[in-house]
Amino acid sequence: MCGIVGFINTKQTDLESVCNKMVGTLHHRGPDYSSTWVNKEYGVALGHSRLSILDVSSAGHQPMKSRCGRYVITFNGEIYNHLQLRNDIVHSGYSAFWKGHSDTETLLAAISIWGIKKALQKSVGMFALALWDVKEKKIILARDRMGEKPIYYGWQGNTFLFGSELKALKVHPEFQNNINRDSLCLLLRHNTISAPYSIYQGISKLLPGSILTLNLSKKEIGIENYWSMKGLVESTLKNPFIGSEQQALLELESVLSKSVSDQMMSDVPLGAFLSGGIDSSVIVALMQSQSSKKVKTFSIGFNEKGYDEAKYAKAVAKHLCTDHTELYITSSEALDVIPKLPLMFDEPFSDSSQIPTHLVSKLAKKSVDVSLSGDGGDELFGGYNRHVWVKSIWQKTRYLPLFSRRLIIYAITSLSPTTWNQFFQMCSAVFPSRYHVTHPGDKMYKLANVIAAENPNAMYRNLVSHWSNPDLIVLGSKEPKTLLSDPSILPNLFDIEQRMMFLDTITYLSDDILTKVDRAAMSVSLETRVPMLDHRVVEFAWRLPLSMKIKNGQGKWILRQLLQKYVPKELYDRPKMGFGVPVDSWLRGPLRDWAESLLEASRLSEEGFFNPLVVRKKWDEHISGKRDWQHHLWDVLMFQAWLEKNK
Repeated sequence: MCGIVGFINTKQTDLESVCNKMVGTLHHRGPDYSSTWVNKEYGVALGHSRLSILDVSSAGHQPMKSRCGRYVITFNGEIYNHLQLRNDIVHSGYSAFWKGHSDTETLLAAISIWGIKKALQKSVGMFALALWDVKEKKIILARDRMGEKPIYYGWQGNTFLFGSELKALKVHPEFQNNINRDSLCLLLRHNTISAPYSIYQGISKLLPGSILTLNLSKKEIGIENYWSMKGLVESTLKNPFIGSEQQALLELESVLSKSVSDQMMSDVPLGAFLSGGIDSSVIVALMQSQSSKKVKTFSIGFNEKGYDEAKYAKAVAKHLCTDHTELYITSSEALDVIPKLPLMFDEPFSDSSQIPTHLVSKLAKKSVDVSLSGDGGDELFGGYNRHVWVKSIWQKTRYLPLFSRRLIIYAITSLSPTTWNQFFQMCSAVFPSRYHVTHPGDKMYKLANVIAAENPNAMYRNLVSHWSNPDLIVLGSKEPKTLLSDPSILPNLFDIEQRMMFLDTITYLSDDILTKVDRAAMSVSLETRVPMLDHRVVEFAWRLPLSMKIKNGQGKWILRQLLQKYVPKELYDRPKMGFGVPVDSWLRGPLRDWAESLLEASRLSEEGFFNPLVVRKKWDEHISGKRDWQHHLWDVLMFQAWLEKNK
C-alpha cells in the first residue's frame, strides 16, 4: 500500500520541492521509499510514498513510466489478478520486457494496450491512481469499484491538486483551507462526510468505480464510470441464481475461497483481523484451509461489559489452529488514541470504532505488513439488524393512526435508555435469543424514531442518521444532496431489505467502514485487504435470492451455513455486538473535562459553527444520565477536536 500525490500548475517553477513536501506528509502510508516525477513544460508533478508489498526491489518504485513512454503513473493499491493479466498481455501480441514482477508494471502495460477503462475493467483489486498521458496532455484519476482506497482532488486557485489524504494537499502553497459548512451537516447526520464532498471547499472525493480526466488544454474535468453498483444490481436481477441452497453454498465457498487466495498474495508477512464474528471467522477459516502454515490472527479486548469480543475470537482461533495474538486494552490506552484522531483521519470523522480499529492495526503491524478483514459481509448478506427489523416494523405499524404511533413513541421515550437496559437484563432469561441484543435501550430509542417515519425509505434514513436536521445545528449551512437523498440512483428493487443493503453498500460501507479501516491501518503502515469486496463475490451475492440471506428473522443465513463447515455453531452464534468503545460512560467520566472545554458555550459562539443552545442541551442531558447522546456529541466533538488541530 502507498500514498499518492500530485498537482498541475503551468506557472509554478518549484514543482519538485513542493511535490516532495506533499509526499513527505504521507510517510506513514509508504515508509519504504518515496520519489517524485515532474514535467516542467506542462507543470505536472507526481509523487509516491511506497509500502513495499509485491516486488520489494527497486523495479517496483514509483512514479513509474510505461515501456511505450506514453504514460507515467503513481499507484496506490493491489491488482490481485496481475499475473493473469501478464499472461493475457503476452498472448495479445505485446512484446513483453518486464523489469520486475510488480502489479504496477502490469497495470501500466495493460493501459498501454487496452486503454484505461478496459484495463481497469479487466483488473481485480483495490486502488487509487493518477496517470499522466504524455500524448494527450491529460491527467487521469481513478478509484477502485467499492471505494477501498481514497483519492481527493480539486482546484485551489490556479492549481489542480490530488492525493491520498488531505494533509498532502494542504501543504501546497495555493491550498485555501476554507471549511465547507454544508459538508459539516453530513458529518452530523452520518458521522462521516459522504463522497463526493470533503470538509474543504473546492476539494472532492472521487466516487468509487470512476475515472476522472482533466484535459490540460481546456481545463475541463470529465468523470465517467467504468463500473457501477447500480449497473451490477440491474444485471443480476436479469440473471438471478436459480440453483438449490446446497449449490449456492458450494458456489459461494468457491468464489470466496478464490478471492481469499488471491488476496493472500504477498512478498511480506500477512495475517488477518479476527473478531470472532461471522464475517472475520469465515475469512480466517478459508485462509487457514488454504495455508500450510498457521495464519497469524489478531484481536483486541476491553474489560468493559458489552464491548469485549476477544474471548470469542480466541475460541475461534483455537478451533482453527491459527497463530493468535490478543491484547486487552485498558481505558487509558484507548483514550490515548483520541488526541491522534484529527491528524489520523485528516477530516472530521466520528465513528468511534475508529479507536479499536487503530489499536488492532497497531497490534497486527508488530507481526505483519498485510492484514485481511471481514468487512462487507453485513452489506452483502443482510447482516445489520435493520435489514431484519425494518420490514417487520413497517408491516406492523403502517396502518396505525398517527395518534397511536405517538402513544407508542411516548411509551418508549418515557423511560431512559438505561432503564430499558435494566429491563432487558431482567427479562433476558425469558426473551427469545433474537431479542438478546447489546445496548437495548439505545435500540428502543431508534425504534421510536423508526415508528415516526412515513414510509420504509424514511425509516432507513432515520436509522442511519444521528442529527435529524443538521442544517439547523450548523450555522450558515444547507445540507447537500447525497446518494441517500437521490432516488435516481436506486435500481428497481422490490424488497425493502435489498434497498437498504444497496444503500448501505454505496454509502455507509465506502464512506464510513472503508474510510475508517484505511486511515486507522495506514496510520501505522499496515495494508488491509477485504476479500468480501472482490467484485466477483459482490456479483454472486447479489444474484442470490433474499431468502438465502435473511431467513427465520436472522441475517447472513448462507454465510452462517458456510462457516458451520469450519467452526461449530456455538462458537459464533450470538447477538451482533459491533466493534465499539464505551464513549457514553467515558464522556461522563475520564473524557468529561476534555469534552466540556470543546463544548463550552462561549467557545462555540466565538467559533461560529454550531448552535450553542442545542449542543449544550444535549451535553447537559447526557452528563446527567437522562439521555444517551454519545453519537450526537461525538460528531460535534470530533469536529471541534479537528478544528483545534487545524486552526
